[in-house]
Amino acid sequence: MLFGKRGKSGLVALNLDMAEVIQFVKKRLGQEIEIEGVKGPITTFIIEPFVPHKDEYYLAIDSERLGCAISFSECGGIEIEENWDKVRSIFLPTNSPLTDEVVAPLIASLPLEIRGKVGDFIKGVFSVFQDLDFSFIEMNPFTLVDGEPYPLDMRGELDENAGFKNEEKWGNLEFPLPFGRVLSPEESFIHDLNEKTSASLKFTLLNPKGRIWSMVAGGGASLIYTDTVGDLGYATELGNYTEYGGPSEEEMLKLARVILDCATANPDGKKRALLVGGNIANLTDVGATFDGIIRALKEKKSELREANMHIYVRRGGPNYQTGLAKMQAIGEELGVPVEVYGPEAIMTGICNRAIEGI
Repeated sequence: MLFGKRGKSGLVALNLDMAEVIQFVKKRLGQEIEIEGVKGPITTFIIEPFVPHKDEYYLAIDSERLGCAISFSECGGIEIEENWDKVRSIFLPTNSPLTDEVVAPLIASLPLEIRGKVGDFIKGVFSVFQDLDFSFIEMNPFTLVDGEPYPLDMRGELDENAGFKNEEKWGNLEFPLPFGRVLSPEESFIHDLNEKTSASLKFTLLNPKGRIWSMVAGGGASLIYTDTVGDLGYATELGNYTEYGGPSEEEMLKLARVILDCATANPDGKKRALLVGGNIANLTDVGATFDGIIRALKEKKSELREANMHIYVRRGGPNYQTGLAKMQAIGEELGVPVEVYGPEAIMTGICNRAIEGI
């Protein structure tokens, strides 16, 4: 479970025997707590040997746009925030080496006999940070055991976008959900479907009562559509975030069913909009991709009409004319308003049309 302030939340206990550990965990497991305004149940505890120690140090490395911020303090531990004025930080520009000279300001006040050892440790952690594509590491605290640095508590965040080059290094790594985030049944279904295919299928339910829903091809395009709706002042009306790439017709059918079920739930008489968009494809057969969507639309004919759904389509790429003609025809067949646009229209133009429509 990835969140800080575990000690201050009463979730850390030290130097217990096994009976005390069992009692401690039983009392807190499943208990709902609030961390920085987010509520969620406690589901996981880590049990590890207690390491007797005297000094506690703080180390953090945070990836930023133009480099990394590296912070160190001799006053680590649960009171680090109260002692934040004692934290020293440096900024290391991207592609710059972390040398002894660069590290020196962080450890200048340490006793000479441990200064070199701690400096080498900071450089070593930074090397691992880069090699494994971390975006954040925090050790609070680490200590010295027989003169060697020893992390007592650590949390780290990996850059998921670097997964393609770290398959062997990361192994079978599963990215946890943020604290307090629980998958809905619909999200779980698509997540499981995504795990079983070479295609990319993503679905996040943002607002079940939203009036703007999306079914967009490509991660980049999906972000652009989502950001555009937000920039136009309608972020609170976004029902979902969806992206897909390379699905079979059956996989597209299953994804579309989930989106349409959510988008048409609890009709209230107000207009709703579905964005079926994407950039201009290079290899994807647009006409074939639309076949799965069209099958789902046919299945949900009555739900679409009852929910007063309007559909806005923009797509380009191989066989796009056939795909757009199919989408236009299915709208007429179902009695559902459908507007179609090809590559002559700007990619996000249908966002404006959808907002005007609702």
